[in-house]
Amino acid sequence: MGYGRVGGSGMYEQLLKTIGSLGAPKVLVAGDFMLDVYVYGDAVRISPEAPVPVLKVTETEYRCGGAASVAADLAALGAAPVCVGLVGQDAEGQRLKGMLADLRVDVSTLHEAPDRPTVTKQRVVGLAQHRHKQQLMRIDREVADPAPIELGEEMLRQYRERLDGVDIVCLQDYNKGVLTDLLCRHMIVMAVEAGKKVLVDPTPGRDYTKYSGATLITPNRHEASVVYGLEIRTVSDAARAARNLLKNLSLEAVVVTLDREGAYLATRELSQLVPIKPRTVYDVTGAGDIVLATLAVSLAAESDYLTAVHLANIAGGIEVEKFGAATVSRAEMEREIARLYSTRNDKVRPLEALLEELAWRRDRQQSIVFTNGCFDVLHRGHIEYLEFCRSQGDVVVVGLNSDRSVRALKGPNRPINSEQDRAAVLSGLESVDFITVFDDPSVLDLVRKVRPDVLVKGGDYGKEGVVGWDFVESYGGKVAVAPLVKDKSSTDTIDRIRALQAKPV
Repeated sequence: MGYGRVGGSGMYEQLLKTIGSLGAPKVLVAGDFMLDVYVYGDAVRISPEAPVPVLKVTETEYRCGGAASVAADLAALGAAPVCVGLVGQDAEGQRLKGMLADLRVDVSTLHEAPDRPTVTKQRVVGLAQHRHKQQLMRIDREVADPAPIELGEEMLRQYRERLDGVDIVCLQDYNKGVLTDLLCRHMIVMAVEAGKKVLVDPTPGRDYTKYSGATLITPNRHEASVVYGLEIRTVSDAARAARNLLKNLSLEAVVVTLDREGAYLATRELSQLVPIKPRTVYDVTGAGDIVLATLAVSLAAESDYLTAVHLANIAGGIEVEKFGAATVSRAEMEREIARLYSTRNDKVRPLEALLEELAWRRDRQQSIVFTNGCFDVLHRGHIEYLEFCRSQGDVVVVGLNSDRSVRALKGPNRPINSEQDRAAVLSGLESVDFITVFDDPSVLDLVRKVRPDVLVKGGDYGKEGVVGWDFVESYGGKVAVAPLVKDKSSTDTIDRIRALQAKPV
């Protein structure tokens, strides 16, 4: 049993190469197509009639759920999804088909059932303190009974017709009555006979025999625990469960997703944990969908299983930082690969690249902290100052004065260290996320472009002495003044060195 490593230039190059070779595979998606409805509002007070929040509705949003979410994820990754399944002959079904069609998903074989409603999950979401989204309730409308035999036969006929024209098959099973045991077995056999890989996101249950003969299944920790009959608490537990499923179901691969620990991959040749770096989990809704979609496009491009799971981990990590079931693009994955696998020197960004990165971070509800300075001859005061910056938000950006601007501010004998050297030293600090070099003596223009949530300066300044304070507060940002470390400054350090040099030996 091996334990994979996150990092390394070889993996960096391999992942980028795979992303670049994904192409536009045709992927057949069969399973439970659902409509997700989000009702947003402000939870402004508690009802006098009962101890429940009163929601003042401000917005209603519709998203693809279940197998529809997989199709949307595939489209965002550049694939061409083809749908086989059921929706109701109702307004919700029409809305879902329209949403998928707008994403250029083929819904021509998404059957409208007159006697079954479209599976709809309505989530009521309140804003805590007018800022943070918090799910208050979920309302499900569904019929989960097995689909009538005639509907199953019709779906199987449509599936057979579309099979030759696709590169790979995804089965998304939410146990809503579409992927019955018989239908699932027939779909897998047909695909295997046609030489197509079949990837399955299984439903929780104790019997997975209906997935026998598939290429790969992706149970999460809970699902694998149920079918294995033992709670999976450790990586060793996951390994045993994965190998058991691999053997008993005659699969090529099993991927057990393990939340913050990553995913456990078992194939006929290897058994290994594929870890991920820790990150903020905002909402796990849709994480399984994006994992399935990423594996599908990767394997359709003839990626090896290990690389495909690495990419699925990355996509899943991005998705859980978003609210609700959300798509992930190739560009987002490329940025995340660079963040996870590249060297510390990638912290130094030209302004345009920095602003693009910060926009991406804001989309993930991350707060931006900005400070600036010369940081010449780094000392204890600098370290504690930057650690204070770290305590103020999620992403710390340092505006670093160029050599020319330092000379303009401090005279012709400064800086002692070049801007390249100063940037390299700052890059080695965990408290600093990004550095951008600026040339103007005043930092105001840079502050206006970065638009930080928190602007930090040292304690030798009053708030009104901080350049850009009024601009930052104008849009609701915060100005924070860091405490000074007594008798610690670059000038004092340089003066002491020069005094020592002047003493006779």
